[in-house]
Amino acid sequence: MDPTSSSSTGSPFDMVSGALAGYIPRAGLPTARPPGADGESDDREQILGVVNLDPELRVTGCNLDAAPFAGVNVRPGDAFADLLPTADVPTVTQRLRRVLATREAHVARVQRLRRDDGTELVVSMSILPAAPPQVGLTVSLIAMAKRLHLYASATAIGTSLDVGETAQSLAQSLLAWGDVAAVDLDYAVWTGEAVTEQAQERIRLRRAALVPDRAWPEGYLTPGDNLPREASRLLAGAVMRDDVPRAVVLQDRDAIERALGDPRLVRALVPGDRPVSVACIPLVVEGPEGTPGPIVLGVTEVWRRPDRVFRDGELLDLQELVAKTARHVDLARQHQREHAQVLALQRRLLPRTGSDTIEVASVYQPTTPDSAGVGGDWVNSFPLPGDRTALVVGDVVGHGLGAAAAMGQLSMEARALLSAGLGPGEVLERLDETVTLLDDTDAGLAAGYSALGSTCCIAVYDPVDHRVAISNAGHLPPVLVRPDGSAKTVAGQPHPALGAEFVVREQFDVHEFAAPPGSLLVLYTDGLVEDPAASIDDGIGRLTDLVRDVHPWDDLQQAARRVVAGLAPQGRLRDDVTLLLARMTGRRGRDAATWHLPARADSAARARALAGPLLRRWHLTGQARDSALLVLGELVANAVQFGGGPVSVRLVRSGGRLTCEVGDTGNGRPRPRHGGPLDDSGRGLHVVHKLTARWGVRWTDTGKAVWAELET
Repeated sequence: MDPTSSSSTGSPFDMVSGALAGYIPRAGLPTARPPGADGESDDREQILGVVNLDPELRVTGCNLDAAPFAGVNVRPGDAFADLLPTADVPTVTQRLRRVLATREAHVARVQRLRRDDGTELVVSMSILPAAPPQVGLTVSLIAMAKRLHLYASATAIGTSLDVGETAQSLAQSLLAWGDVAAVDLDYAVWTGEAVTEQAQERIRLRRAALVPDRAWPEGYLTPGDNLPREASRLLAGAVMRDDVPRAVVLQDRDAIERALGDPRLVRALVPGDRPVSVACIPLVVEGPEGTPGPIVLGVTEVWRRPDRVFRDGELLDLQELVAKTARHVDLARQHQREHAQVLALQRRLLPRTGSDTIEVASVYQPTTPDSAGVGGDWVNSFPLPGDRTALVVGDVVGHGLGAAAAMGQLSMEARALLSAGLGPGEVLERLDETVTLLDDTDAGLAAGYSALGSTCCIAVYDPVDHRVAISNAGHLPPVLVRPDGSAKTVAGQPHPALGAEFVVREQFDVHEFAAPPGSLLVLYTDGLVEDPAASIDDGIGRLTDLVRDVHPWDDLQQAARRVVAGLAPQGRLRDDVTLLLARMTGRRGRDAATWHLPARADSAARARALAGPLLRRWHLTGQARDSALLVLGELVANAVQFGGGPVSVRLVRSGGRLTCEVGDTGNGRPRPRHGGPLDDSGRGLHVVHKLTARWGVRWTDTGKAVWAELET
């Protein structure tokens, strides 16, 4: 009788079993054939099995009598989870319960089943709800033909650009041909370096993947372990005979032990002490132009019982699968190199340690762990002349290497301009021009990348005056937490993002506010506060609530991680997450002094008279005090002669450094002049240059300030 003829009256178990059994031949797929029919029967058979489950996911009936299911034993009352590898139990159980709850079939997923001897069988598994009035599930299992499995594996491998995940996918696919599969990759693949040389003594291997997941004998190499150099040379030599990568098969344990020649290598490479055979297939890609031959990225090993001889057809299938995977491994290697470059750039831009006037902590999390997810978010903190500190946060549009390159250029340009004495608003004007130029360059157009619309916020902290000056180009407003625990956003005059030429061009507003000692300034990017289910204001509000709870004695780096954990979603991020916390302690009053003098000829002498007693209290004696007074007098004299009044004088002591700063209302940049031997003027800045560690000019709202630093 046709097994489908009773499908209308039988149980769901009988209906599915009969329907599937009758479907395969009519679909034109090969069925099981007697062993020896063509010498390759194992490669052509595809047999069905069915397991019926109750609502508790226990077996109520099964049909696993076909030859491919030999060793997969299950009895009524057993838990279906007993058929699964330990690592797969949670995922498969969740799928089974979902079908029970929704009664929507889960069709054709590649799955592994455990045999009694510890080996695994690869099947295609479908989960079907039982037809009313029956309850429970019917699970259909198809022992996949090797060629079908080869196609499915080649399609699935390469969906990730992670080297480890790609190797793991390959190892799992290789189990269809054996009992244990391992993948060993060259060190250069892990680091992203170019693999060009093929000297056997150079090749070093690291175990990238090993399946199935079980307890292994002591000394056996597992993922993450480095292969001994002897093993690396042996395997490299095996696949590099005559400089032609090829598969190597050792059909019994004696041959394997003779080839290894060292008990230590046997323990490291042979999975157990039972009889075993192995096929080693190299991962090979074509070398770059100019190299003499193909490049070996690593070696795959398929182990199985010696009574199952590796046939030529199987080796061809294995080589085909490994060859297709090798391209994905090399792509992952290249991606790893790009990822390392982008992250190195990101790390270079992360704030270093703070100073004695400000403490900083930062967190950066890319969208994904690969370079495609690394974007253009950055934060930076660095000292400025005059004892000030710059805090910068920016967000360049897009992700990947193009965004990271634009980010690096904007960040470095911002640092250079701020260090040269420009104010936050002036720096944003220059960055606005740079973004426009970046978008117009041939390189940017060829890459299909635009930095237009990037945002940036710059804050400059003055620890003596306890004030912060901020300028913002389209970025989210910072949050200020005062010492009393009150918190608010700092929003100055709004301005569009960088490169927004389609709007009316206006100067960037600079907003100043007080930051008493103990204040906390919070800079961030939109990935931290965006939520599709809420408004951006709600996200900023949640951030404000979290940073309000940061106590002055909390470890700032731990606090930053805690804030990110409280806001960032779990799993894959929608956008880069960037956070900078800056705790401002300020400069103590006894370590700084400020005077305002009129623009008169005697102001230089007056400045020296005011500074002398202070320098003695600061324990500056001898040459250091004389040099400081001379530099101060020259700076004040220049301000009176070339600038305008009033003249401001500020001295700051910090460790072994003394900073002298003199401001005036002039807008000319002081430059040393080379006067003649009889000239009475023109030597002041030469004196300053000789006596100081460095000096420069800082532009202010009212004019300029010339600063100089002396070692004390």
